[in-house]
Amino acid sequence: MSENSDNNSYWSANIRLIQICLVIWALVSFGFGILLRPMLSGIAVGGTDLGFWFAQQGSILVFLALIFFYAWRMNKLDAEHGVEE
Repeated sequence: MSENSDNNSYWSANIRLIQICLVIWALVSFGFGILLRPMLSGIAVGGTDLGFWFAQQGSILVFLALIFFYAWRMNKLDAEHGVEE
């Protein structure tokens, strides 16, 4: 019974981490790049407005950062639950 509760806590933490990463990615790519672009148009970054930068490069950079964050956090989560490689 204890092993089942350990599995449930591991997977609930895993799913919560995935949900957080997806919300951040959606906020940056869809929110900043599309919905909030008019509000960000007055801020210049690299010769263009911030909304365009998020749509073209920012969402990609945030996605790459989320990949590394997810891998780092999952390694810690695996070690906490004793399922590391």
